Amino acid sequence: MIPLAHAGGSPWEFHLHPDVLIMVVLLAAGYMLALRYLGPRELGPGEAPATGREKLFWGAGLLTLWVGAYWPVHEISEGYLFSVHMVQHMLFSFVAPPLLLMGLPKWLWRALFRPPAVMRVVRVLTRPLVALVAFNAFVAISHWPALVNYSLTNGLTHFSLHFVLVGTSLMMWWPVVDRLPELARLSDPTKMLYLFLQSVLPTVPASFLTFAETPIYSFYATVAHPWVDAVSDQRLAGLVMKLGGGALLWTIIAVLFFKWNAREERQEEAEVAWDDFERELDVWELRK
Repeated sequence: MIPLAHAGGSPWEFHLHPDVLIMVVLLAAGYMLALRYLGPRELGPGEAPATGREKLFWGAGLLTLWVGAYWPVHEISEGYLFSVHMVQHMLFSFVAPPLLLMGLPKWLWRALFRPPAVMRVVRVLTRPLVALVAFNAFVAISHWPALVNYSLTNGLTHFSLHFVLVGTSLMMWWPVVDRLPELARLSDPTKMLYLFLQSVLPTVPASFLTFAETPIYSFYATVAHPWVDAVSDQRLAGLVMKLGGGALLWTIIAVLFFKWNAREERQEEAEVAWDDFERELDVWELRK
């Protein structure tokens, strides 16, 4: 495990993180091997194992994980600025997970969930209420000052927190991304309500960060702050948490609304057209 960045020196000092590189390479290699060797056994002749869109999503998800866990974000977030640490968490929870979920083909999800015991667990973990509560409970716990201060001095603990953050984020995003119809599906209006609740819940920890008059985390009160003081850095982190995450969620809500509204209008137009056709049949006395 690579040690965390320490106070002192330059925040731009380069550090190689072989653990991050190995993780990203393994995920990329596993994906390509699955498409090449497992796909032909799972799909019919001539079917492509993944669309170009899915490959793009998977690559973008891996790139997001790499950016968040590698230099210079890792060094600045874990040794200097809590606001950059919050940006790192936004990448791990709001950007990478939905990209990774959309990047994995449906046949591969089915292959992963094929064992009955696995599917039973997945059905529970991806229920909207379970996923929403699990994600937000972990967000609240992971901002507990004692845990944050300890994790920033212990590499294994910090890695474990990031691992659980990505895992609960995948749970939270599953009902929205909705990759498999055999799992519980939400209508677009219900997805909008789900995302609205997700945009409201982080307001509580974000408010503590934004309105605190003194540093909440002793670690960030003692390290060097290259550009802002500790309290301003903490307030900026709260704004990133609330406004950054909220902007992304409300953008998705808007997209869902317009898609749902357009679909409803098309359905109404089709119904009106059929009613006109039936009236024409009545006029010509052709309808039974």
